[in-house]
Amino acid sequence: MKLKTLAATIAALGSASPAFAHSGGGATHGFDHGFWHPLTGADHVLAMVAVGLFAAHLGGRALWLVPATFVSVMAAAGAMGMSGLEIPFVETGIALSVLVLGLVLMARLAPPVGVAMGLVGFFAIFHGHAHGAEMPADASGLSYGLGFLLATALLHAAGVGLGVAVAKAGNAVSAPLARIGGGAMALAGVGLLAGWL
Repeated sequence: MKLKTLAATIAALGSASPAFAHSGGGATHGFDHGFWHPLTGADHVLAMVAVGLFAAHLGGRALWLVPATFVSVMAAAGAMGMSGLEIPFVETGIALSVLVLGLVLMARLAPPVGVAMGLVGFFAIFHGHAHGAEMPADASGLSYGLGFLLATALLHAAGVGLGVAVAKAGNAVSAPLARIGGGAMALAGVGLLAGWL
């Protein structure tokens, strides 16, 4: 319950637009856009929550290492996108992240933590680049980046929380839920790749 309250408070603070006595509210404008950007696309939301669910499934050090890897790599790739540096197949990489992470969850794979970090880090390149490249021209880069990193971390936390809660219900409940949820996510990934979503 405390996590939900914290998330709601941060979201409210992130969306608030305080008045400035002078023009140039680029920092606030940047933070708002950065915060809401990952939350307005199903592809980003699904992948971010999947990273949290994957971390919860692995447990132990993966609970923080897997999401932290994603956020760190995404920050670097976001800076690349803001600078105009191009990388190929960004949209395909994002769609594949939803498909692959959905399949990983459906199959309940449990690779070593280093492999899991490498997998999510690879996909974080595409998500981060997309966020950075889509920054509004009049936004503050730092504030925009902080916004999308915070939103991503909150989505990861939601996935971790959901995964931990489901695991507490026992394998009889968590296994079929993982298969159904992961399968639905993988289908969404196929839809994104095919251009249906």
